[in-house]
Amino acid sequence: MPPYGEAGRDFVNHEKHLLAHAKTQRQKMPDAERELWYHLRNRRLGGYKFRRQEPIGTYIADFICHQPKLVVEADGSQHLERATYDATRTRYLESCDYSVLRFWNHDILQHTDAVLETILRKLEELDGR
Repeated sequence: MPPYGEAGRDFVNHEKHLLAHAKTQRQKMPDAERELWYHLRNRRLGGYKFRRQEPIGTYIADFICHQPKLVVEADGSQHLERATYDATRTRYLESCDYSVLRFWNHDILQHTDAVLETILRKLEELDGR
């Protein structure tokens, strides 16, 4: 039997649920994610294309740049209690050949330029520039 039930039907249902959840997250972005998205969207950061709230496997990446492979996560206080989950999630994303950068919401809002500089440096490093 396939891992996701009869003819993959359970996988398809899971994928639809994940896509719906990602859409909801895009509509209800916290202030820090909204601020970061303003600077990442429309290739504003070094010409790199980012997508927001995009499913990858069973997870939803806050921001993802497919070329080069970088995931940027904005972490709020709820992540203090989810350290094990976040570590597992990061290992999964890295197993898919993505690098992962995490920033606290406070840093995104209070030190936006430094956060953007860190992201751009990582992108250029991954891109071989």
